[in-house]
Formats: sequence, structure tokens, C-alpha cells
Amino acid sequence: MPLSSLPRTVRSMNRLRTILRTLSQHGFGYLIDRLNLRSYVPLAGRFATVEPVGVEEHPAMIGQRMVSVCQELGPTFVKLGQMLSTRPDIMPAPIIAELRRLQDRVEPFDSTEAWRLIEEDLGRPPAELFEHIDPEPFASGSIGQVYHAIARDGSSVVVKVRRPDIEGIIQLDMHILRRLAELAERLMPELHVYRLGLIVDEFDRTIRRELDFVNEAAATSRFYEAFRDDRKIITPRVRWSLTGPKVLTLQRLVGASLEDVLADRDGGYDRTAIAKNLTDAFLKQYFELGIFHADPHPGNILISTGSRVALLDFGLVGQVDDELAGHLAVALMAAVKREVDVVIDVMADVGAIGPETDRLQLRSGLRELLEKYYGLPLKRLDLQTIFIEITDLMRRHDVQLPRDFVLLGKSIVTAAGVSLQLDPDLNLLEIIRPKIFEMAKKRFGPDHIFRTLGMGMWHTLSILKNAPSQIRDMMRRLSRGQMEVHVRHENLDNLIRELDRSSNRLSFSIVLAGLILSSSMLITMESGADQTLFGWFNLRFLGVIGYFVAFLMGMGLLWAIARSGRLS
Repeated sequence: MPLSSLPRTVRSMNRLRTILRTLSQHGFGYLIDRLNLRSYVPLAGRFATVEPVGVEEHPAMIGQRMVSVCQELGPTFVKLGQMLSTRPDIMPAPIIAELRRLQDRVEPFDSTEAWRLIEEDLGRPPAELFEHIDPEPFASGSIGQVYHAIARDGSSVVVKVRRPDIEGIIQLDMHILRRLAELAERLMPELHVYRLGLIVDEFDRTIRRELDFVNEAAATSRFYEAFRDDRKIITPRVRWSLTGPKVLTLQRLVGASLEDVLADRDGGYDRTAIAKNLTDAFLKQYFELGIFHADPHPGNILISTGSRVALLDFGLVGQVDDELAGHLAVALMAAVKREVDVVIDVMADVGAIGPETDRLQLRSGLRELLEKYYGLPLKRLDLQTIFIEITDLMRRHDVQLPRDFVLLGKSIVTAAGVSLQLDPDLNLLEIIRPKIFEMAKKRFGPDHIFRTLGMGMWHTLSILKNAPSQIRDMMRRLSRGQMEVHVRHENLDNLIRELDRSSNRLSFSIVLAGLILSSSMLITMESGADQTLFGWFNLRFLGVIGYFVAFLMGMGLLWAIARSGRLS
């Protein structure tokens, strides 16, 4: 769908101009030129002094410019940058490192507006719902802000309130982003490898889930139910009576930040026990629950008494269904056995192999990577570096893994890295190995095989049953002349538009040249009695008028070329 489908309201056009101007001011003007959108950029933004992004520019510098763009354009683009920072299979590592600096800490909105939203969402004013609620938030982000409070039963809670009008802002930005992605996929074939449409679709689903706090509450509740009887792990309980789409109320957990525990060198914490508890918590998520915390950085983990691990912030979670778990088990076992072809087959099964992938080159790259780290002691392995190398290899060979697959890898690497910082002697391979083999056993066990065969037979019988009637209907439509063949062209509309514009300018230039030539002939004609028109109008004066009109037409042509952004 072209950009012209964007509602041409004052608000949408102003927002589009703001986005394009910001891109231009930070060196991304070449993208605007390639998308034929220079005419939408305000005149002041076309002559920005910022140096344009060059092919030779270091990715870290490009990442810094991207961070500046996201920060200037507000919450939607900040969230987009944060999402891209979780996709090392799409973006290079230096850009990822810069995007991770994006913080959605913004100025808090007025608490009286928060009280209004609480009453609107929960049906009662905060004074009736809470014994006490702090008048000022202790944290503020682009989506919402958070307050400490005490519920009517005396328990300590945290209350997260969504920003007013944030949904309309994000909806408009998503509409523009979708149109820009469609334009880029049509006009910039070199960006096909990034699958911009899929990225925007994924981001749309993610941010819509984040806007509805019920989704985060449901995920938090699943973790609470899974660990409620566990003496080593604790997660917050959802206060459903105080929760809605715009308000989220959770049990307040207290403890030392894991960042403080990692910085402690005085032996005040049992680091070995904490590492073991943390590892058990995440292995249970990966191999039993089917859902996992996708952002387990130290800021989202607290350590309470007795080395108990508290997990916070379930806004970003991933799913591990049976199919993904099976593929993961096979891929890990094949990697351990250095069976590169099996690993590539698993990638093909999950739809990760792109049309531009050279399997021979991919196989060679994977083999080199496995040989590099094979047999190396676990203490010598830098899991973060290995993960970056793997995702970099995937990106270079047009391999795009499913989102949950990447989130799972990132979660494993982050959690394992923290556990090894706490206890360098922790043998993760020995802990994980039996779980992988157990998963593989379930995947290839007789129960799973018989269930798969049964489903396959059902689908086959369904096809055989419906095929005759479907073929008969198709033949009837063919005999009645109702069969249609639709041909879809790529980029021809843009070519036609450019040819039409060029022919118009060429015709305009011919008329302009003829006007200048005829005016010159009138002014330079020999003097004589017949130099007047109707006996009183001097023809040389007509030539002067012709020059003036030609000047105006020439300036108009130059202005049109300048607006198109193609002076050279």
C-alpha cells in the first residue's frame, strides 16, 4: 500500500514531516531520496549541516545516530530501538551495543492525571482502592509510570499507570512506519534481507501487547503460579482486583539488587547458592513451563534472604512450544556432535533459510565456528561473544531465526553469563545435558511419533475427502470463464510516475527555450516601420515581456527540481 494511503490530515502530515526532517538532520537523508519523499521534508530540514551516513562509516557511529533519532521522535521509536537491540540476528553487534543505551525514562506526567486514569479503568478513585499511594512516581517510562502504594489489606504493592493518549500517538506512528517499510521494500531491494515488513509486524504486535497491561499481568501470573511453592524463587503476585488495561498492580518485592551482589567482594552473599537457584529457575522456564523471562539482566533480579532469587518485570517474555523445543534440542545435540548439516536442516525447518542463502558458505562458516570453540573449557567460553558471532554469521548469510528462537538464545546467554559471574566453577553443561537428552527423548519417543502420525493421517484423509469436490468446483469455474489470472508488477508505477514527470519537465523546458529564442529574435530585429503591433505596440517591448515570463518559468522549474531533492 503506497504512502498516499496515509490519511492526509494535518496531524498525520505534520508527524510524517517531523519523522523525515529528523532522519535528514541526522544523516539519513539518502533514505528519503531513495524513497522519493524529499518533497515532504520541510525546506529548513533539507539543508541540514549533519554529514550524511556513508557506506564506510563505522556501524557504532550509525548506531549513535539511530539512538539520537529514536530519542527525538519519542516513545514509539524508543520502543522500536529497544526491540531492535534484542535482535542481533538483524542488526550488527556495534549498532546493538548503541541501541541498548536507549532508555525510556521520560518526564513524568501529572499524578492527578494518573488518579483520573485509575478511576476510569478500575471504577473507583485511588483513595477508595488504596490505603496510601505515593503522590510522586518512583519510575517513569515512555509507556507508563510506577507508584509505591499500600493496599487496603495492608500489603505493599506497586502500581503502574499507562500514559494518557499514548495509544493514539503509537497508532499514528505505526501507520507511518508500515507505509515507510512497504516503500523501502519496493524501492530499495538491498534492504530485502532485513525483511522490514516482518519487523514492523512483529513490533506492532509487541507494542500493542505492552500497551494492554492485562497481557503483562497474565504473564506475571503464570510465573507466580509456577514458582509459588518454590522456596528458592519468588515472583510478584498480581492484584487482579486492582488491575486493568491501563493499570497494573503487583506485589512489591524487596531485596538486594543483583548488581550489588555481583559488585560485593566481602563474602556477604552465598554466591554459589544464588547461582544455583538462578540456573534452576531459568532451566525450569526453558524445559518445563514453555514460557521464559526474555530480559533477565541484573536490574530485573533481586536477592532476598536465604539466597532466594526474585524475578521482576515480565513485560518481555518468550514462548517455547513443543515444536520449537524439539528443534532446539536437535540443534543443540547436533552442535555438540558437530553435525553441521543437521543444524542447517533445523534452520530450514523453522523457515530461517532465506532465498539468498548460500548453504555451502553457511556450512563452512558454522563448521569454522564449532571447531573454534570445540573442547574449550567452559571457564574460557565467553557466551556473549559466542552468541554475537553466531547471530552475525546468520545475518551475513540471510538467515533470520524466529523471534522466540532469538529471544531464547539471548535469555540463555544472559542468565548463564550472570550465573557464571556469581560462580565461575558452575558446570552448566553437566546441568543442561540431561535436560536436552530428556527433551530429545520426548521428541522422538513412541508417544510423540504416534501422535504425529495420527495427525498426519487425519490431514491426509481430509485432503482426499475434499479434493474431488474442490477439483469439480475449479473445473466449473473454468468452463464458465470465471477463472482469473492476476499479474502483479513491481515498481512499474514508480517508473511510470518518473517518466511522466520527466516528460512534463522536458516539454516545459522546450516551451521555455522557444520563448527565450522568440524574445531574442524580437529584441534583435532590424529597425523599421513595421516594428509595432496594431500600429502602436512596440515589438521589442514584447520581447522584454517574453524574457520576464521566461525568467518566472525558469525559476518555477528550478524550484520544482529543488523540491524533488534532485539538483544533481
